[in-house]
Amino acid sequence: MPFATTPAPLTLTGRLVELRPLDPSHHDGLLEALREGELWKNAWYTSVPSPEGLAAEIERRIGLIRTGEMIPFTAIDASGRVLGMTSYYDLDADVPRLHIGYTWNRPSAHGTGTNAESKLLLLRHAFETLGVFRVGLTTQWVNFQSRAAIERLGAKQDGVMRAMSRYRNGALRDSVEFSIIEPEWPAVKANLEARLAKRR
Repeated sequence: MPFATTPAPLTLTGRLVELRPLDPSHHDGLLEALREGELWKNAWYTSVPSPEGLAAEIERRIGLIRTGEMIPFTAIDASGRVLGMTSYYDLDADVPRLHIGYTWNRPSAHGTGTNAESKLLLLRHAFETLGVFRVGLTTQWVNFQSRAAIERLGAKQDGVMRAMSRYRNGALRDSVEFSIIEPEWPAVKANLEARLAKRR
């Protein structure tokens, strides 16, 4: 069963955050977000680019739109401040399924509800508009903060994939795979909506 509609760059708008199609004009805002807390140094095990590599990473993600491999977004809060990046990737129309990931946000956005709302926007569009059956979320074994955040969504751990690739420093990387499938979506949605309602 294919996607109900073709995945394409689009804007997803919530109360706390808006996800806009990634664009080179977002570079300076993303650079400011990166430099807050020097994310590329302190989160060595994530996909956070260095300031010098940011422009190339923006171009890489935009290039993957053309091949149908990724739909990248810039996260922007209600005040217009750039928070970070996220993406749909690993899109497979035959299931249909996709992954949400390659996500990072400036440290001051953590705990504000913007990431939870971003996930709600992405998941709702995936299940209710694109018609996916499975959404995957992958993180690294050593990224305990990310693993806890994914579990809070209501995603189930599928397994640990050992020595799947290498970090930038050459160390072997173990990945943890989580997923949400369509029958679980109503409960996951209710959980996210309840969490966000507490922030009104």
